[in-house]
Amino acid sequence: MRTFDHWLLPEGIEEVLPPQAWHLEQLRRRLFDLYRSWGYELIVPPLIEYLEPLLTGTGNELDLQTFKLTDQLTGRLMGIRADITPQAARIDAHQLKRDVPVRLCYLGTVLHTRPDGFAGSRAPLQLGAELFGHEGIESDVEIVLLMLETLSVTGIQKIHLDVGHVGIFRGLAHQAGLDRSQETALFNALQRKALPEIHELVASFSITDRQREQLASLAELHGTDEVLDQARQLLQDTGPKVQGALNNLQDIATAIRRRNPGLPLYYDLAELRGYHYHTGFLFAAFVDGVGQEIVRGGRYDDIGRVFGRARPATGFSTDLKTLMLVSADTDVVSKQGIFAPAEQDQELQAAISSLRDKGESVVCMLPGQVGGPRELGCDRQLVHEKGGWKVVSLKT
Repeated sequence: MRTFDHWLLPEGIEEVLPPQAWHLEQLRRRLFDLYRSWGYELIVPPLIEYLEPLLTGTGNELDLQTFKLTDQLTGRLMGIRADITPQAARIDAHQLKRDVPVRLCYLGTVLHTRPDGFAGSRAPLQLGAELFGHEGIESDVEIVLLMLETLSVTGIQKIHLDVGHVGIFRGLAHQAGLDRSQETALFNALQRKALPEIHELVASFSITDRQREQLASLAELHGTDEVLDQARQLLQDTGPKVQGALNNLQDIATAIRRRNPGLPLYYDLAELRGYHYHTGFLFAAFVDGVGQEIVRGGRYDDIGRVFGRARPATGFSTDLKTLMLVSADTDVVSKQGIFAPAEQDQELQAAISSLRDKGESVVCMLPGQVGGPRELGCDRQLVHEKGGWKVVSLKT
């Protein structure tokens, strides 16, 4: 192996250097203050645990994204978490065991076997909030509002919100009597909006012409408010599951609009992110210039069943590093320090302490060091003038 190879990181694994690392930390503090003000409690789940709980209710996709290894103490298979949501569900169901609504938030690194999401990272810094124990639309709306406030706090303003409901496709598939393989094949085609493939698939199913029309129509039911009117007309003769999902989606969208009248809302009845574990309303946030969603979330009522308590649940998650990259907030990055001379003057030390107490960064010169204030990231310095030590800007 060549010498320089020792410095290489695996593809999709990155480190955060100054000043972006401080930017991340500042965002973390702001967001946890926000979540605490909304009543969300902080949890710190382990990076690694036995495999089964990590994959509970999440389908094959998360299984493929999870690194696996054998525990040398027990011989059992373990996994490095690829998503913190199942861990939050386990904590709510098995550790906390409360009957009241539980609000949890978290931040931690997750590891993926393959690049996923914006910037192709395999080690996102997953940030999220989950609300357990309430099945009404009010909890879905709260999660969306908290997500929007999260983006606002990080300096992201121009947001487009995509909304959908897995109950519509799931209800149509059940009504048509599709088996697991048929449902999976159609689901995959709908995600690609591959219209010829969709029509070919539904034509091969032993279902009525009306059911073929309704299933195929999902791929084209996307757009603004008129989409729900079109959906109601196309799906008017469907059963209570589909109608209930449409009503639920409209009620949640109306409540969101009431709180955020100017928010661009986009309906997509074929966008089924997390279909294998979501059970109802789902959403994703987009910003201009980024082709993938920067936040995703929705309802997933059944995920805690394996832990003994299938409580209602809704939540969202994002990658904090992604939020930092797309944020317009550069205040933290641009803030520079104050350079102090290498003197043991008591007044100087008092001035340094006072500045640090006020949140300033003060860098003290070391005897014999190389480099001056600018090389150390300072745009001001402490100088002794009449009456004591003063902070002055460096001359350009």
